[in-house]
Amino acid sequence: MDSSFLNDSGSKSSITKKQIINLCISEESWSIADFSKELNASIPTVSKLVSELVDDGFLEDLGKVGSTGGRRSSMYGLNPDAGYIAGVDVGRSHIHLALTDFKGRMQLYKEDVPLKLESTPESLSALGKEVKAIIREEGFDFSKVLGCGVSVTGRVNTDTGYSFSYFIGEEQPFSDLLSKELGIPVTVENDSRAMAFGEYRCGVCNNESNVLFINLSWGLGMGIIINGKLYYGKSGYSGEFGHFPMLHNNQICQCGKVGCLETGASGSAMHRMIIEKLKQEKASTLSERFKKKGDLTMDEILAAVEEEDVLAIEVMEEIGTNLGQGIAGLINIFNPDLVVIGGRLITGKDYLMLPLKSAVNKLSLNIVNRDTTIKLSKLGRRAGPIGDCMLSRSKLLGLM
Repeated sequence: MDSSFLNDSGSKSSITKKQIINLCISEESWSIADFSKELNASIPTVSKLVSELVDDGFLEDLGKVGSTGGRRSSMYGLNPDAGYIAGVDVGRSHIHLALTDFKGRMQLYKEDVPLKLESTPESLSALGKEVKAIIREEGFDFSKVLGCGVSVTGRVNTDTGYSFSYFIGEEQPFSDLLSKELGIPVTVENDSRAMAFGEYRCGVCNNESNVLFINLSWGLGMGIIINGKLYYGKSGYSGEFGHFPMLHNNQICQCGKVGCLETGASGSAMHRMIIEKLKQEKASTLSERFKKKGDLTMDEILAAVEEEDVLAIEVMEEIGTNLGQGIAGLINIFNPDLVVIGGRLITGKDYLMLPLKSAVNKLSLNIVNRDTTIKLSKLGRRAGPIGDCMLSRSKLLGLM
């Protein structure tokens, strides 16, 4: 398989080949005439490039379709066996890993693989070894993996490959170090933006092209999609929704400022609120466990919500109200088609969504919010690694 055109950003034929593949991502089947018309290229040129892409295994001939009163046209689409794309979502003490075929269909998903990433070359090397080991142990040929997308929390510059949560040095971008270990191109992205893109491509989004994805996890982040494209902002750090200064709770945020939305609408906020109330001896099924351990995990708190613990539900509803206030402001500013709520805390479902939507209805402008839908994520914890796969493929094809 000749994949050299993927690394060639200069020649016209390579650019056109990538455009042809991109069209097949948008719609499953195309004829030579359709390609020619869409790309404003001659039929002989398109025929030659499509033939090369078929020979190299990136496209496949899907057969002929009938037409009214004319010859039947051969249709072409992506070859799922062209190669794999890996996606890795890095959490606080674990990773989630996905592997898709070239068509974007999930082939492998591993959740909560124990791994604590640190800001050292050795730790990134260990991450690379773990990724390769998982893929091989599951029976896949790693030599067929074309690229890997990785998402991490915090500020990320996807163009330069630097993560400032895992910053190793000015001359050692995160993506370059991991690419060297894996032997394939690596794209690094903020976790909320990766989740937004995964949901946009493969999740709850239908024809909506203006979408806000809220990542309600230990922290609070946001991915913004405008006209079908991720919005990065001037320096690549858009989406810091959690650090919007709107609460008068005198709580210091992890960023060092006071009153950030994250201090009242996040997993860390929920953990703090639950602990405070248990210290006040509020009744809860969590009381005995807290007395024995002196602390609680998020898994324990979220399980209590699912088990209808009154205190856990009360705190979840407060989280929903606070978040709804912030989303009301976003709707007034962006007037989006869709707001998707994702992340760990969507376990709360109606206990989260009812107060959230109530706050939105109360505080956003009716003329603005009437065309906006609010939905829970369809992909759940898979959103990040699936988004990583989709972003890596887009980067390979020069679409970012």
